[in-house]
Amino acid sequence: MITYLYWLLVTAIAIALVYLVGAKLKNWRLAGIAAIVVLLAGWAAYFFHFQQVFVKRWGGVMTISVPAGQQHLGATWKDENIWIENYDPEKNTCIFSEYSKGNLLQGKVTIKDCNLFGLRKPPPNQ
Repeated sequence: MITYLYWLLVTAIAIALVYLVGAKLKNWRLAGIAAIVVLLAGWAAYFFHFQQVFVKRWGGVMTISVPAGQQHLGATWKDENIWIENYDPEKNTCIFSEYSKGNLLQGKVTIKDCNLFGLRKPPPNQ
């Protein structure tokens, strides 16, 4: 819900600028530029700062897809970043992936021969 309110506010500010600068001051070019700047700044602020803050603290909206061939095991927050744990049965590895603000710093930890809960049977002895 907070995510929708954020975008409603950013859009309202952009529309208000178009109205005030364009209609009142009769400068439509400046109004368009100002609205685009506000929308780009709102997008950048959301993507690089607010998205994970909204999700963690106020029930925002965020979507992360599990890579093909992997099984999702769990997720946890560390400070403002979310860590996702997946299992790859073909490679028999557990993968911990970090999703940071703006996806600028993404950590990844791979545990080989994970064999989590016996999901993959060990190869037969020869």
